[in-house]
Amino acid sequence: MPFELPQQPAPELPARWCVFNGGLLWLQNQQLPAHPPAGCALTGQRFLGIHEDSNLFMADLVGEAPPQAGEWLPLRPALMAMPAAQVQAAARAAQLRQFFHSHRFCGHCATPLAVNSDQLGRHCPSCGQVYYPRISPAMMVLVRRGRELLLARSPHFTPGMYSALAGFVEPGETLEECVHRETWEEVGIKVKNLRYAFSQSWPFPHSLMLAFTAEYDSGDIRPQEGEIEDAGWFDIDALPTLPSPISIAHHLIAHGRELIRNQQA
Repeated sequence: MPFELPQQPAPELPARWCVFNGGLLWLQNQQLPAHPPAGCALTGQRFLGIHEDSNLFMADLVGEAPPQAGEWLPLRPALMAMPAAQVQAAARAAQLRQFFHSHRFCGHCATPLAVNSDQLGRHCPSCGQVYYPRISPAMMVLVRRGRELLLARSPHFTPGMYSALAGFVEPGETLEECVHRETWEEVGIKVKNLRYAFSQSWPFPHSLMLAFTAEYDSGDIRPQEGEIEDAGWFDIDALPTLPSPISIAHHLIAHGRELIRNQQA
């Protein structure tokens, strides 16, 4: 469900909170809670918009968390535990929190930054520099060859897990150019017939993932040293362990598999 971004919360709607304790996020019953933890001192309380008919707020815990129902989880496990519909809300909170923490002073003249009238951006009252939350576009591409999908694994993946190819867009580069460059660099093949599939906001740290499908054109797999540990062609009925269902990679691979099945029906 998309965000609504009014300046003020809607008084008739319930609340949903993203409360952070360092790198941890607080969940109750594996969901974002309707209230902050009782008895906790908070700082940085902000209204972030309306999502799923709830006013979304964020805050940081001050001091120790008192014992109570719920659990503090690192962000990635928290996203995997919560309902899929709440992932977008937590992703927005995590990315804005990172921006607020890292943009307290002007990077040009070191003057303390002031809050913009929209409450989201920051500006320097001394030199006039303006700052907004950073969004880093990254492409992901699933390459098809007949009934096979090209999947690869990075050295930092969990054992046995494979995913689609991905990479950040370079300055001056289009998304399409990035797809062709990254595919060639990471596995040494050329692709054709690019098709945009869908996108996902991903808070590690502030990515906008843009997913594509493509068809194999030419070349033999040549994994990029230091970046790709292994890569290969997998039949759609014999896929390896895939990324978490909350990830765009999982949805892209399922989408590609369904496309092939529909074409062969």
